[in-house]
Amino acid sequence: MTAKITVGWREWLSLPELGIEKIKAKVDTGARTSCIHAINIEEYEEDGEKWVKFIAQPLQDDEQTRITCKAKVKKIKAVTSSSGQKELRYFIETTLHAGQHSWPIEVTLTSRATMKFRMLLGRTAMENRIVVDPALSHLLDS
Repeated sequence: MTAKITVGWREWLSLPELGIEKIKAKVDTGARTSCIHAINIEEYEEDGEKWVKFIAQPLQDDEQTRITCKAKVKKIKAVTSSSGQKELRYFIETTLHAGQHSWPIEVTLTSRATMKFRMLLGRTAMENRIVVDPALSHLLDS
């Protein structure tokens, strides 16, 4: 059995396949799925497959930093937000870098403009890899 990574309740992470070098995430064991803040989401077709292009704004309170991302759509599914609202969301797969560790995760795209964190790391992405110490923050060197 591989040793699990200990993280705090919030961490700086990276999504290099999307061009996002640094994004502050809330490590949320109450959320099943992970999500990132995305605006201007546009669906298109590439080689007969469904893709999305979107703008990521990875830094809270920084509307100027905009990263254009694209990813293949894994699925489109209704997700219930923490406020109880159902929303159809695009699911994509990308590589997560957490400190010195990397693995593929599934994330949904949604507007988190009013939220404190531009990313939620949900328990599906943490499964069998991460242990959360809720008393600590920023344990990973990014």
